[in-house]
Amino acid sequence: MSCSNLTAWASPKPSLLPDFDSLSSRSLIAPSRFFPASPSPSSRRVPSTAVHCGLRELRERIDSVKNTQKITEAMKLVAAAKVRRAQEAVVSGRPFSETLVEVLYNINEQLQSDDIDVPLTKVRPVKKIGLVVVTGDRGLCGGFNNYIIKKAESRIAELKQLGLDYTVISVGKKGNTYFQRRPYIPVDRFLEVGSLPTTKEAQAIADDVFSLFVSEEVDKVELLYTKFVSLVKSDPVIHTLLPLSPRGEICDVNGVCVDAAEDELFRLTTKEGKLTVERETVRTPTPAFSPIIQFEQDPVQVLDALLPLYLNSQILRALQESLASELAARMSAMSNATDNAIELKRALSITYNRERQAKITGEILEIVAGAEALA
Repeated sequence: MSCSNLTAWASPKPSLLPDFDSLSSRSLIAPSRFFPASPSPSSRRVPSTAVHCGLRELRERIDSVKNTQKITEAMKLVAAAKVRRAQEAVVSGRPFSETLVEVLYNINEQLQSDDIDVPLTKVRPVKKIGLVVVTGDRGLCGGFNNYIIKKAESRIAELKQLGLDYTVISVGKKGNTYFQRRPYIPVDRFLEVGSLPTTKEAQAIADDVFSLFVSEEVDKVELLYTKFVSLVKSDPVIHTLLPLSPRGEICDVNGVCVDAAEDELFRLTTKEGKLTVERETVRTPTPAFSPIIQFEQDPVQVLDALLPLYLNSQILRALQESLASELAARMSAMSNATDNAIELKRALSITYNRERQAKITGEILEIVAGAEALA
C-alpha cells in the first residue's frame, strides 16, 4: 500500500472534532475516500518508492479513531434514550387529541343545520399563505434539517409559480440561520424550541398563527415538519393548519386526513453485554365519545373555545414529532458513524501490523547480512 493511500490516516496529532466530522458525514458514508477503488489488472504497477508513513503516526491515528468511536457510540445511546421520551410524549398526548376530535365532530353534527361563523374554520379565497417551518436546533443528524428546508424551498417555488404571496414562520435554530442568510425570503417571526417542546412554546406559535389568520393577513396556514415514521424513516410533510377542519382533523394540502393511528416506541436493552435498541409498535386506545352527552353552553361558544385549543395541541404534536424524527436521525447517523469507525480502525490496525512486521523483517535481514559479512 502506498503512502498516498494513508495520507488521511497518518496525519500527526489528529484532533477529535475534525475526525468526528469526517467520520460522521464524509468518510463513514463514503469509505472510498480512504479505500480507493482497486485498479484494473492492466493498470497495476509495482510501487517504486517505499512507504514513508511511520508507526507512530499510525498509532496516533488508531487512538484518534477509537476516541471518535466512543463519542459516536455515546451519542447514539443518548439519542436512543431521548427518542424514547419524545415518543412517550407523543403517545401520552394522543388520547387527548383523539377525544377532542370526537367532541368537535359531535358538535359539528349538531350545527349542520345552523349557519354559524367560526373564524378558524372560515374558508376564503387564498391570496397569501403562511408557512410554519419546523427544523431542529442542532446538527449531526444526517440530512434531517436539509430535507425539511428543501421541502420548504420546493413549496415556496410552487407558490411563486401560482402567483401567491407567502410569509414564513421559522421554528428552530437551523431554520432561523438558514432564512436569516436569505433576506429575500419574507419571514414574519423567528422562534426557538427547547430540548423538550412544551405547551407554552406551542402556544406562542399558535398565537402568532391565529393573529395572522384572523386579521386576514394570510388566508391559509400550512405546517411543514418532519413526521416520525420509524427509526430509519422520517417524512417531511405539509399539513393545512388553518382553516381548521370542522371535524378537528389535520389534513394535507389536498384535504386528505393524515392523522397517525399507531406509534413506534424504542427502549434500551442489553444484548451480548452491550446496550442495544429494540422497537415496539403500540396503539393507544381512546374511549368512544358518547353521543348522548349534551352541552350546557351554546355549541358555537364551545366550538370557539375548543378550536384554538385543538390548534395548540396539533402544533405541540408537530413539534414533538419533529423532535422524535431529529433524535432518530441522529441515532441512525451516530450508529453508522460507529460502525464505520470500527471498520476504519480494523483497516488501520491491519496496515499498522503490516508496517510493524515489515520493519521487524527488515531489521532481521540487516542483522543476518551483518553476521554473514563478519563471517
